[in-house]
Amino acid sequence: MAVLILGLVIFLGAHSVRIFAEGWRDAQIARLGEKGWKGAYSIASIVGLVLIIWGYGIARRVPVPLWAPPVWAPHVTALLTLVAFILFPAAQMRGTRLKSVVKHPMVIGVALWALGHLLANGTMNAVVLFGAFLVWAVFDFAAARRRDRAAQVVYPAGTLSGDLKAIVAGVIAWIVFAFFLHGWLIGVKPLG
Repeated sequence: MAVLILGLVIFLGAHSVRIFAEGWRDAQIARLGEKGWKGAYSIASIVGLVLIIWGYGIARRVPVPLWAPPVWAPHVTALLTLVAFILFPAAQMRGTRLKSVVKHPMVIGVALWALGHLLANGTMNAVVLFGAFLVWAVFDFAAARRRDRAAQVVYPAGTLSGDLKAIVAGVIAWIVFAFFLHGWLIGVKPLG
């Protein structure tokens, strides 16, 4: 569990600098330059992600059950992750109404992904992993909305065609991941 926690501290720590230390972040960007900062941020993120994957794999070998997930949990998880997979491209595409309504679709997508996986997994390692991402997403969304209000950010209205592109991209990615890649990469076939 220690490797998983270390990975979460590094990965989510790097992704939390703007939430908790934006002044320090700005000073580092000024000192290192934007490319230097992005390089250091990327290295920390990759190291953290590798440790998360490795640590979760180690922790899964000897799971510590906390509760038995309800029979409906995998179905709710599938629905929540489908929405998350739609929100991920909506965050990157221009002209989506989803972004104008949700404001920060990537973060909301991470929260839905984490919540769904918390519902479907009742082990200590799952609570640590998905709980950490859910807590991070809540803090990140709140911080991003505060920055939006301070900067008086107005998101463009978007179009139906932009939403349809995000929905199609998200559904295709979800199908590929849920039916093929999840079992191969994670070792669990969530939808049989």
